[in-house]
Amino acid sequence: MTPAARISAAIDVLDKILAGQSAEHVLTAWGRSSRFAGSGDRAAVRDLVYDALRCRRSFAALGGGETGRHLILGGLRAAGQDGKDIFTGEGYAPAPVGPSDAGREPDDVEEWDLPDWLIPKFQASLGEQAFAIAQSLQQRAPVFLRVNLGRCRPDQAIRSLAEDQIVAVPHPLASSALEVTSGQRKIQNCRAYLSGQVELQDAASQAVIEMLPLKDGMKVLDHCAGGGGKTLAMAARAKLGLFAHDISPRRMKDLPERAKRAGIKVTLTETPERNAPYDLVLADVPCSGSGSWRRDPQGKWSLNEKTFSDLLTVQAGILDRISAMVSRGGTLAYATCSVLSEENSLQIRDFLERSPQWRLVAQRQFTPLDGGDGFFVAYLTQG
Repeated sequence: MTPAARISAAIDVLDKILAGQSAEHVLTAWGRSSRFAGSGDRAAVRDLVYDALRCRRSFAALGGGETGRHLILGGLRAAGQDGKDIFTGEGYAPAPVGPSDAGREPDDVEEWDLPDWLIPKFQASLGEQAFAIAQSLQQRAPVFLRVNLGRCRPDQAIRSLAEDQIVAVPHPLASSALEVTSGQRKIQNCRAYLSGQVELQDAASQAVIEMLPLKDGMKVLDHCAGGGGKTLAMAARAKLGLFAHDISPRRMKDLPERAKRAGIKVTLTETPERNAPYDLVLADVPCSGSGSWRRDPQGKWSLNEKTFSDLLTVQAGILDRISAMVSRGGTLAYATCSVLSEENSLQIRDFLERSPQWRLVAQRQFTPLDGGDGFFVAYLTQG
């Protein structure tokens, strides 16, 4: 595909997303129906679409409107191009730039690239760092790997990756974290990944696991396991009796195969109370995802105040539920991929007020300024 054809494809995809369809669904459907598009074309269109979603408000201002065409044009203008050499109307190129495409510089609110109602929440939660963190969400997220410390050391993993032309370097957020600086698209077919030496996992997510007081012999429940990334990360740090649960069991469908590749055993359960008590229960709860909007930029535009309020209720309910499954002297660990205090420190404060038998041991807020995604973790014990 020519650059202009890729631009046209991205415009069409964006228009469907702006009409309410899922970004992943639309991109997958486009890839399947566009047999002429090679892997490089699909990657290029995906990048154009996700860049536009990350910067939707500022690109709309620069491009002159909030359509796929205007967002792409705004992105070109943000990069210092006028787009006239691509928007020619020739072949598969978009129609030429005209008066309806006149843009302007984004105003102070549009530069946040957040919905209006979220800006005060960022400011209240993050203080002086709020705008810088909002701007960091306009960028693509780095690619991180977690070294399976039960299989190899980080330096061994780095050498193994290099054999498949993948360059990775240690990242300070976690001892198991590697940042991939070259060859990212080769990871899932490389030997280090297929043999279970490494897994794809954000560095801050790994740091969350490093904070947990894991010891050999503990009985552990990952209550909101999803794909099982944190389950596997815990298993790599100690010899545990591991249980995994998710309200949507189908989200865990790949976990058995991932666990087999990593050389660990995990028991999947739909009724975690039956196996209680546990020495440690981790709940990476449903949340706004505000810390990971670099990876899922559509999330910040689909979230609304009602949905956010409902999430807070769900989070409180999960805290109450898992607290009853922790053994006396055990650990309750609560995590989100959010940077909003209402989901994080204030949620813990409210739990402690209604459950005075618990006490906070430690908590930490990670933000994209630390290098990884925005994550929060707190762990508590009774007594």
